[in-house]
Amino acid sequence: MLHLSRFTRQALVWLVAAASLSVSLQSRADDTSSWQSVKKAGVLRCGAAVAPPYVMRDAKTGAYSGFFADLCRDFGQNVLKVKVEFVDTTWDNIVAGLQSEKWDLSMALNDTPEREKAVAFSSGATDYNVSFVYNKNNPKIPQTVRTIADIDKPGVIVAVMSGTSQDKAISAVLKQAQIMRLPGNDETRLALISKRADLLADANITNMLLTEAHPEWAVGFNPMPPLAQQEVAFGLRKDTTAADIDVLNKYLNQQVTSGAVNRLIKTSVQAMLAANK
Repeated sequence: MLHLSRFTRQALVWLVAAASLSVSLQSRADDTSSWQSVKKAGVLRCGAAVAPPYVMRDAKTGAYSGFFADLCRDFGQNVLKVKVEFVDTTWDNIVAGLQSEKWDLSMALNDTPEREKAVAFSSGATDYNVSFVYNKNNPKIPQTVRTIADIDKPGVIVAVMSGTSQDKAISAVLKQAQIMRLPGNDETRLALISKRADLLADANITNMLLTEAHPEWAVGFNPMPPLAQQEVAFGLRKDTTAADIDVLNKYLNQQVTSGAVNRLIKTSVQAMLAANK
């Protein structure tokens, strides 16, 4: 066995301690560097395009709600310890605005290969697919809709929010039906309700709100296999560091596994249904 002098043993102890301190300090430095620009500004800017129940906006007060708005607010206030500001945008501009640094996070963005070329994504907060809603009394629509072919017919008009993932999804599968592209959720719903459109294509959760609010006439159709199955996540700028994305992902994963996201979704759905009464 090798015998070390007292001086040598003390030197080794100090060396190990110094190395441990260096690792600890580096870890703390990495922690404090995460989201540094946001912390320095004192505000987290969340790009908000309306799509109930993901993102909702009170027309009178301008206040934002919906489960993605709740997640963005909670992440900013309780994780980053900064104020949260919601920046109005549209689905046509939600990626471009993020790229031009008009906000720090884009809310409720579908993670698609095309978008991954332009922006980075967090882990998913929930799943998404495209469904359709129609008036059961509409003579253009069969009594029982089983496939896309049942609604993809000349003279059938499908309303959709322009620039959204659902717009891209139905554009790929509808070859004969006419697609009516409108700027927002209110416009697409009004088109269906006023019978200017025969069907509304939207996110599965959003369309569930419509059928539950109007069971007397609204019928949902969910294609099988699911159309455009994707994760719904936060969009971040392409140059966002891995450390920053990891901080957000840890927060989101905790919210998902704890059941908090499901509770927020239910709360948002109930708020929408109450507002429509």
